[in-house]
Amino acid sequence: MAVRPVVAIRERIRAEADPERAKTSLWFFKTAPGQYGHGDQFLGLTVPQMRNIARDCDALTMRDLETLLDSPWHEERLIALLVLVRRHEKRADERGGIYEFYLSKTDRINNWDLVDASAPQIVGPHANKGTLTRLAKSESLWERRIAIIATQYRIRRNDFAETLRIAKILLHDEHDLIHKAVGWMLREVGKRDQEAEERFLRKHAHEMPRTMLRYAIERFPEALRRHYLSCRA
Repeated sequence: MAVRPVVAIRERIRAEADPERAKTSLWFFKTAPGQYGHGDQFLGLTVPQMRNIARDCDALTMRDLETLLDSPWHEERLIALLVLVRRHEKRADERGGIYEFYLSKTDRINNWDLVDASAPQIVGPHANKGTLTRLAKSESLWERRIAIIATQYRIRRNDFAETLRIAKILLHDEHDLIHKAVGWMLREVGKRDQEAEERFLRKHAHEMPRTMLRYAIERFPEALRRHYLSCRA
């Protein structure tokens, strides 16, 4: 009997696992009790290894990908998302279904690297204002991060309105991972249109969490950075 493709992929994942690297990942992705990644499990693969594996997953069905996305192993979830990104790019007729599937599985897209590797490519092209607002106001940290990171798709097309709108919704978020994500996306806006970013900063720098502001102004000249930091002090 032929081995199912998903079984073969899982065997390959385990063959490339590194227990020592897995221990480092447990620390890096904050898996201790009370931390954002509590309970996550790692096999110890590098991102290049996972990308190579994802390129060999064309035979996997959506059911197979759901199996991987439901896995307790972080690397299996990331590989599933990388495959979905590739499939979304290559198969125009499946894009809507992939997007809907993704939104149905946000509870499994539950660490910052999983969000960052997939939200711009899968959510970005499809999500309307209402969906992004719902995600940004969610109780789920990961859905809130999906909301702002997804807008990178529009930033790359010089459309900044949704990034700035979602950033405003998330201004008073309490989580450091949201502060970093919003600051990062504001910085991406500024790389394309510094005046657009500064219009936002002139209105909101005084109320932005310090981490968010520091990320947003990271590429500014030193004197301008000091100016905006003084607004927050």
